[in-house]
Parts: sequence; structure tokens; C-alpha cells
Amino acid sequence: MKALVYQGPGQRSWQEVPDPRIQSPTDAIVRVDTVTICGTDLHILKGDVPEVEPGRILGHEAVGTITAVGSAVQNRKVGDRVLVSCISACGRCRYCRDGRYGQCLGGGGWVLGHLIDGTQAEYVRVPFADTSTHLVPAGVTDDQMLMLADILPTSYEVGVLNGTVRPGDVVAIVGAGPIGLAAILTARLYSPRTIVSIDVAESRLEAARKFGADVIVNPDTESARAVVDSLTDGLGADCVMEAVGTPGTFEESIRLVRAGGHIANIGVHGAPATLHLEDIWIKNLTITTGLVDTYSTPTLIDLVAAHRIDTAPMITHRFTFDEFEDAYDVFSRPAQTGALKVLLAASK
Repeated sequence: MKALVYQGPGQRSWQEVPDPRIQSPTDAIVRVDTVTICGTDLHILKGDVPEVEPGRILGHEAVGTITAVGSAVQNRKVGDRVLVSCISACGRCRYCRDGRYGQCLGGGGWVLGHLIDGTQAEYVRVPFADTSTHLVPAGVTDDQMLMLADILPTSYEVGVLNGTVRPGDVVAIVGAGPIGLAAILTARLYSPRTIVSIDVAESRLEAARKFGADVIVNPDTESARAVVDSLTDGLGADCVMEAVGTPGTFEESIRLVRAGGHIANIGVHGAPATLHLEDIWIKNLTITTGLVDTYSTPTLIDLVAAHRIDTAPMITHRFTFDEFEDAYDVFSRPAQTGALKVLLAASK
């Protein structure tokens, strides 16, 4: 089969690799029908995630069809159309029993495209298939379902829920890429008074408005803190979500929050950020970080199936598998291309 292989920082290739095989009785082999590229994949290519070794197949999001199952798989069968979650869960360890699947000690967590071969391939081995895949409901498209593999649960759990968004809050979201847009969609479930989206790319700010942001701010042309102050009588935002993953955007998030407020860091960071405790120790701030656990995925699937959330508009560009290099190029230059999420489909 063919797959997108990481060859070291800045290097990748779409190439022939061996087909995956069942290695454990709890495995399934999934034919990948649709797949996408994540911002985390770009961090890997920058060298920000040193655990990813050259030769690794990238990707941790897919919708596909099961073609083989191990002898211990009980709730999935050949022919099932499934969402492959970005998080694998053994279902038995201390963390899985607490619903903290991202910290799985039994061989799961974020392993696809990280510690084992991932989904940007024609086929993928999915460990712990019973607890790491979700059946696709009738009437839900691949486009809609694919966004539930990672960005929706990540933004919802690590941003909205960790950030304790409440009715009437002023919420500032730094970054209007796919994670930031998903944070807007899911924050709206909690009736905040105002959602402020902050980004330097005008195309992404326009997308943020379409996804439900009340106010958009380009910090290259105006002060985000001044805009937030005007909405809060100078207090600052109740909740700030960092959805980029750079030192500057994290430090900006600290500047935007009110005393007693919450900073929910969602972004993947590859460099240190300065935490000015000399300024903020007195402000009663709460700062949370997190890797998604995907405990919310069934709820989000139900919301999509019930037409309460529509994720399909996040997909701005479409490619086939043999256009993977083009897809990466487009996705990595969002300011020029207007890309939010790219979808790659297997050739029929």
C-alpha cells in the first residue's frame, strides 16, 4: 500500500510501505476512505515532537471500513463503517477507568501517527478497536464525521470544558484555525455572552465570524486587549483559549484574561513560553493544559447526527490520496490558501 511517511524534520514522502497486519487480538485493520491533516502533523514535521521517529506513517484522524478484526474484538466486525479516534484506549488501566484515555498506560493514548503508524495511508492498524473506533450513524457523512476524530473533542474538552465556559461569559479564542473554529462551535453550546476570535489571517477571521464569533480581531491592526476591555469594562475575558501553540500566543492569552479567570491551553507547543508569575501570582488565575481524552466523542456524534452542530464547512479543500504532497502544501500555508481543513479521499 501507499502511505505518507515522515523522514525527519521537514521531510515527508508518499511512498510504498508494507500493508498493516493484526498484531494483537484486540486490533482491527481499517481501509481508510477519508483522512485529513492536523496542525499537529505540521508540528511533527518542524521537529517539535521528537518522539516521532523517521519512517513513521503520520496521521491520527480517519473514517474508513473495517477489513479485518482480531480474535478478541467483540463490538466491531468486518464491513463496519467507523471513525478512527485520534486517541486509542486500552479500557482497563487506571487512567482509562477514569475516562482519561489520552493518558492510557496500557498501550493507548495518542499513539497513531506518533508512536505507531498512523492513518495517512490506504490501510491502518487500529489497536483496541472496540474502544478506539466509533460506528458512523446513518445519515452522517464522512465530511462531518472526520472532524470528530480530533478537532471537535479536543476543542470541546481541552478548551470549553477545561475552561469552564458558562452562560454569559466573555470568551476570547486566540487562533482561528481549525481548533479555534471548533472551539467557537462548541463554546456556543454554553451560551456565552460574547465570543472574540483573534488571528492575524483575515481569511480565518472571516471563517470565525461564519462559525459564530461575535467579534473578530486582527492583532496586527488593533489591540486585542483593548477590544476585550471594551467588552468587559476593563476586566478582561472570563475564559481565554490558546489555540495556536506558540510562546507569543500563550503570553497574549495571559494578558487577555481577567483576575479570577481561566486560560485553557489547547495548542501544541514546541518551544518554551514565559510565565510571568511576578505579575500574575496575585490574580487568582487558573491555567489548564491537556491532551484530548475523547470521552466526549459519543456526545458530539449525537449532536452532529441531530444537526445541532455542522462540522462539514470546516473542509475547504479536497484531494485524492495521490495528491498528499499538494494537500500538505496547501494546508501549511493557510494565510495564502485560505485552508481550514483538507480532506483526502481514496480513489474509487
